[in-house]
Order: sequence, then structure tokens, then C-alpha cells
Amino acid sequence: MLKNMIYAGFGAASMMKESMEKEMKNMDCKHGISKDDMKDFFSKLEERGKHEDEKAKEKMKDHLKEIIDELGLVTKDDMENIKKEILKELKRDKK
Repeated sequence: MLKNMIYAGFGAASMMKESMEKEMKNMDCKHGISKDDMKDFFSKLEERGKHEDEKAKEKMKDHLKEIIDELGLVTKDDMENIKKEILKELKRDKK
């Protein structure tokens, strides 16, 4: 399900990019806005989109961590800590 949502997001972004490129051509013709100004604007817009994407990913990670905690699931880090504790106990018992 998450995979499908991600693919849908990429599809929407691709469609939006195409639409914006068409609009950019129209604005150049109709309003005399230079291509360099448009490229600069879209570059800033893309950078902001990347920043927002990172924020969304962090929020999703936080939510997933909360869900994992609520369900009482064991994480990879938990398993590593358990493994270390067992190895310590085994070494202590050998002495």
C-alpha cells in the first residue's frame, strides 16, 4: 500500500512537471517572462519541494516508530542490544 502511494506521488509529480513546463512556455510567449527567470523560479520551487519531501519522510519515520512502539515490536537495534547482553552474560559465565 505504501509503495502504491509513493508511485502515485511520483506519477502526480511527473504530470505536474509536464503541466508546468507547458505553462512556462505560455508565460514566456504571453507575458514576456524570460526563460532564465522561469528556470530560477522552478529551481527554487524544486528545492523547496525536496525540503518538504524530507520533512514528510521524517514525520513518516516518527509515526512508524510510534506504531512499532505501540505494537511492542522488536526493532533491529533492540535485537543488537539483546545480542550484546547475551554475549556479555556468556563471557561472564565462562570466567
